[in-house]
Amino acid sequence: MITIFEVNETNKMIEQEKLDVRTITLGISLLDCCDSDLDALNRNIYDKITRLAKDLVSTGREIELEYGIPIVNKRISVTPIALVGGRACRSPEDFVTVAKTLDRAARDTGVNFLGGYSAIVSKGMTSNEEALIRSIPAALASTERVCSSVNIGSTKTGINMDAVKLMGEIVRETAEATKENNSLGCAKLVVLCNAPDDNPFMAGAFHGVSEADAIINVGVSGPGVIKHALEGVRGKNFEVLCETVKRTAFKVTRAGQLVAQEASERLGIPFGIVDLSLAPTPSIGDSVAGILEEMGLESVGAPGTTAALALLNDQVKKGGIMASSSVGGLSGAFIPVSEDQGMIDAVNRGALTLEKLEAMTCVCSVGLDMIAIPGDTPASTISGIIADEAAIGMINQKTTAVRLIPVIGKDVGDTVEFGGLLGHAPVQQVNRFGCADFINRGGRIPAPIHSFKN
Repeated sequence: MITIFEVNETNKMIEQEKLDVRTITLGISLLDCCDSDLDALNRNIYDKITRLAKDLVSTGREIELEYGIPIVNKRISVTPIALVGGRACRSPEDFVTVAKTLDRAARDTGVNFLGGYSAIVSKGMTSNEEALIRSIPAALASTERVCSSVNIGSTKTGINMDAVKLMGEIVRETAEATKENNSLGCAKLVVLCNAPDDNPFMAGAFHGVSEADAIINVGVSGPGVIKHALEGVRGKNFEVLCETVKRTAFKVTRAGQLVAQEASERLGIPFGIVDLSLAPTPSIGDSVAGILEEMGLESVGAPGTTAALALLNDQVKKGGIMASSSVGGLSGAFIPVSEDQGMIDAVNRGALTLEKLEAMTCVCSVGLDMIAIPGDTPASTISGIIADEAAIGMINQKTTAVRLIPVIGKDVGDTVEFGGLLGHAPVQQVNRFGCADFINRGGRIPAPIHSFKN
């Protein structure tokens, strides 16, 4: 039971500390929409999404009004389209028609993003999966709300380096295809290793094949709440610091659990998971970087940053697991540069580099996220960065991701405006030494020895 004391505490966190529920995400299986006829496939997809999601946005607004908890986004995730479109889609152009159908369904249901224009190619690629991947630049250039992801590796299978090479090229092509809009298409494209089936956060969300026909997943957030709590324990030892983060994460997760239960009951759709990731926004005071600096760092990027982030991530998970038996998704701390004003400030003052961010991804929830890089960065270099992140995920048995934005026409020192929750970002320096010969080898990096647990 959720008590009146918890409700009062939650109200204080909302009013003073920027607590919000970042997203209610309705996961929808499209496997029963498969058809060999492309028109029938698109019709089936549109009809199922709009039928199940017709009340999603209005229900979210009702819960906001009744409980006073801001719900920033209402979103949809679907079965990876490479699987759904396999029978009907014979070319990249066929897949683009599906992307446009998804975009129309997202617009007509009122959600801000729809994820699942995706392929899972961690061990190999079918011709259909390759066709979807090659369609991504055109799909993201011709849609507004569709998000795309590709899983190119896992701890169990290793890293598909053919897919890594291809994705470096696709990121570049997407940047070119959307260059009139600051290469914004790349902000809706993420490359993953060990992608979870139940992630409610974009752009990596898709509805895994192991999930039910429809499910409600909720993503909470609360960097401002954590920072506010830590202000009260300045100078205290690490035991006190850890306990404060853990207790606060517990309270944040309980708010998410309440919203998830209400949304599930009102929509008549089973409740899946609460993802308690600390997801920052460009708003002042709603920053993961601010938490790390409150711990005692002069700036994010200073020595000690990785240790501080590891502590934060672990205590957030511990507090969340005590609050709910349904914690899932990614759950921890995101470090997207463009969406976190503290990260942006650290980059601008020269304290935070791409290399330091990569080190931080070893202990955070995801990876190199929403990072603007020079528009002339070679595809092979992008592939090399993807491979590095995938290796971190594969070896450490964790999810890692890359969402790089090579902004065409921009160089180091420029700032790029993306708008809304996507924020703005300084263009960061990328190592200029090449790795093309390494990437061009092709094939697969085998799974690590500790993956063999059968």
